[in-house]
Amino acid sequence: MSKIKNAELLGDLIFEILPICQKKETELADDHGLLQAEFKCFRLMGSEGSLNNKDIAERMNLSPSRITRIMDGLVKKGYMQRRIDKDDKRNLKVSLSRRGKNLTNKLNDALIEIHQEILQNIDTSQHKSLITNMEHLHSAVEKWLRKPR
Repeated sequence: MSKIKNAELLGDLIFEILPICQKKETELADDHGLLQAEFKCFRLMGSEGSLNNKDIAERMNLSPSRITRIMDGLVKKGYMQRRIDKDDKRNLKVSLSRRGKNLTNKLNDALIEIHQEILQNIDTSQHKSLITNMEHLHSAVEKWLRKPR
């Protein structure tokens, strides 16, 4: 198969998979009373200790003002807490509250269950190669994003 045809097939697959993944995220967020942007914040914060709004905005590719509104909602719901950065008093750090950590654990458990169900539709002998290929795709996309334009 030609490089052009491979690129076309990859683009088509990503185009078809992306909205399915977004729908899955939206449904999971809805099940837990969250907006999709709030859900994404939980996914991000679950892998980090605490971050400032600027870091969150960069990682989520949203404006700082949009992140502030999202964080305001999560603080109001009791899922996040803000505190002054001990290393830079001008900076606010955002971290999960106890309630937020509990919800993060529930979300992670739900995601594991969803992905277990998805993997049930793929032969077990293909799981390792699927994960490896997804890691390669992730790495290639990250490298492409860092490339100067």
